[in-house]
Amino acid sequence: MPPRVFIIRHGETEWSLNGRHTGTTDLALTENGEKRVKATGKALVGNDRLIAPRKLVHVYVSPRSRAQRTLELLEIGCRERLPWNADRKSESEEPIRTEAQVEVTDAIREWDYGDYEGLTSKRIREIRKENGEGGWDIWRDGCPGGESPEDVIARLDALIAEIRGKYHGPCFSDEEEKGDVLIVAHGHILRAFAMRWVGKPLTETALILEAGGVGTLSYEHHNIEEPAIILGGGFVVDA
Repeated sequence: MPPRVFIIRHGETEWSLNGRHTGTTDLALTENGEKRVKATGKALVGNDRLIAPRKLVHVYVSPRSRAQRTLELLEIGCRERLPWNADRKSESEEPIRTEAQVEVTDAIREWDYGDYEGLTSKRIREIRKENGEGGWDIWRDGCPGGESPEDVIARLDALIAEIRGKYHGPCFSDEEEKGDVLIVAHGHILRAFAMRWVGKPLTETALILEAGGVGTLSYEHHNIEEPAIILGGGFVVDA
C-alpha cells in the first residue's frame, strides 16, 4: 500500500458551530466536540484500523490549542511527550503505539482571516456589499489584513514537498512499510492542502471537512508522481 497522509480537522468549537471564521483566535473544544473526537479515535485509530500508529512516521499539528487537544484525544500513543505538555500520560493510561515525532508548525495553522476574523461568510458578504465591493470567495479573494490564496499555496506547497521528500519518497524506493503522516489542523487550510496535494488551484475547491472529520490522501498506481484523494477505503475485519 502506498504511504498516506491523514488530515484531521479539530473537533467542534463554539465558533465552528455558528460558522464564525476562526484563525488566530484560540478556542477550546466544546464538550460535544471532545466526545466526538474520542469516538473517532476509538473507531479509526489502531494497528488494525484506518490510522495504524505503528505505520506513522511523522505528525504535524497546528499551533492552536483546539488542534493540539484533538490530537491528545485521538490517543495515538506517542513515545515522546507532546511538545505542549510538561508531563506525558502514564503508559497505563495511554500505551505507546507509535515512534512518530510530533511537530508543531505554522505551516498548517489556519488561514489568516485578518479583518474577517470572527465573522461569518454571510456577514463578510454584507460588509463587502455595503462597501461597494463584489461578492466574496476566500479561494479567489483571500482576506484583507490576512492571507491571500497565493500566501496559503506557498506554505502548503512547501509542506507537501517536505512530506514527499522526507517521508514518502523512501517508501517508494525502499519498500518501507512505515511512512504514513498525520496532520491535525483546521477546515480551510486542510481543504486547501487536499487541493494542492493533487496539484489543483484553490478556486476548484469543492471539498468539505466537518469538525472532527478525517480525510485520506495517497497515490495512485503506487507512483509518487500520481497523488490522489482517497474517497473511501476498505476496512479490516475479523474473518
